[in-house]
Amino acid sequence: MRGSLWNSGKGTMARAAMAVALASGLGFGAMVAPAIAKEAKKEEGGGNSKEFAAAAAPFQKSFNDWQATKGKAADADYKAGAQKLAGEIGPVETAAKTPLDRLILGQWQQILGGAMGDGALQQKGLQNMADSGQLGADKMPMVQYFLGATAYQNKDYATATKALRAAVDANYSEDNAAELLADSYVQQSQPAQALDALKAAVAARKAANGTVPVSWYKRGQVIAYNAKLGPQAIEWGLLSVAADPTPINWLGAGQLTREFSQFGKEESVDLGRLFERTGALGVDKQYTGREFVEYIQAADPRRLPGEVQKITEQGIASGALSPSDPFVSDALSQAKARIAAGDKASLGALERDAAKAADGKLSAITADAYLSYGEAAKAETLYKAALSKGIPAQADKDRIETRLGIALADQGKYDEAKAAFATITSGVRAPLAQLWTQYVVTKGAK
Repeated sequence: MRGSLWNSGKGTMARAAMAVALASGLGFGAMVAPAIAKEAKKEEGGGNSKEFAAAAAPFQKSFNDWQATKGKAADADYKAGAQKLAGEIGPVETAAKTPLDRLILGQWQQILGGAMGDGALQQKGLQNMADSGQLGADKMPMVQYFLGATAYQNKDYATATKALRAAVDANYSEDNAAELLADSYVQQSQPAQALDALKAAVAARKAANGTVPVSWYKRGQVIAYNAKLGPQAIEWGLLSVAADPTPINWLGAGQLTREFSQFGKEESVDLGRLFERTGALGVDKQYTGREFVEYIQAADPRRLPGEVQKITEQGIASGALSPSDPFVSDALSQAKARIAAGDKASLGALERDAAKAADGKLSAITADAYLSYGEAAKAETLYKAALSKGIPAQADKDRIETRLGIALADQGKYDEAKAAFATITSGVRAPLAQLWTQYVVTKGAK
């Protein structure tokens, strides 16, 4: 997809940035772990095994002494202290028998692993904490999140998937939990499951009256695009503009729809019209230069000169098109010549001939011309006349219904426009009609 958002590298989560985020989060996890263990002790009434108590007592003293040096000792010395303690924890681990033993052991392993930068030890500790059964319902999602995030960093995607799934199902507040879960599935070559997980996270967040991060929608689009899952890519594009109808999101949703549909020139014209009305053509010229060209090619200065002139001049004004480009200058000169030769002036006579015609073909052609010149009311009347006279081919009917919906939307008749788009339920225009439907829903909500 030349000129597309989807081969640009933007909108993806950089691995380095993800690692920084996880490192920060795990630091927070280390700070809260002692409080979790203390609460569990109270609930269990100190339910440690005798073996664990005997092995852990001297270790705990050394551990507490080491922690007391935090912020006082040099970083290298603090890390060396953690490494020494990690080498002494083996007997404590062997002695752990009860659930509370496992929780406390896990807490120490997680803290030491974090101080040492030892992801494997950190994951082992978090796993012990999660498996202890001693965490309250309010703490378990957090530990599952940190377990999953650590396993993800360690490239243990099976563990990451299981832990992050639990955190996401509990609607854990950390926004990147859902994206990490999705990417854990992707790393295991399970893109469909990744998208299902993201969709479930969206539903859970909405059910809790929370805000769904826009990055989730972008992540869904990227996963679907990379996996060539056309229907899902189109669906996530629609979800993105429904949640955040910005010009850049409209551009991305439209590009995905075109990528996974068999659009011809007629469909490309109507997609270009959507881009123009949503401001998508005003997005960074890096992405829109090709969109202007495709729109102009599809509209064709010989067929829709008024529209071609308008769009070409918009492209030049935005800097997306160069007036010295032979394609651009030729399209503009052809369009102006057609208009000067009386293209628009001839529409009245064409309209009268259409009224006398037995079928709706000429009415549709005349309506197309009026719509291209921005005369939506006249186009509406003629499209309705074409439909009332009968259109034999379903593809032609779908094209006329699409453009009737556009003409209605241009007049602010959003409910009627939505009804027109709703008649298109299958075929190449169905996803395009869904995009236009979302457009009128958005406009009608303002």
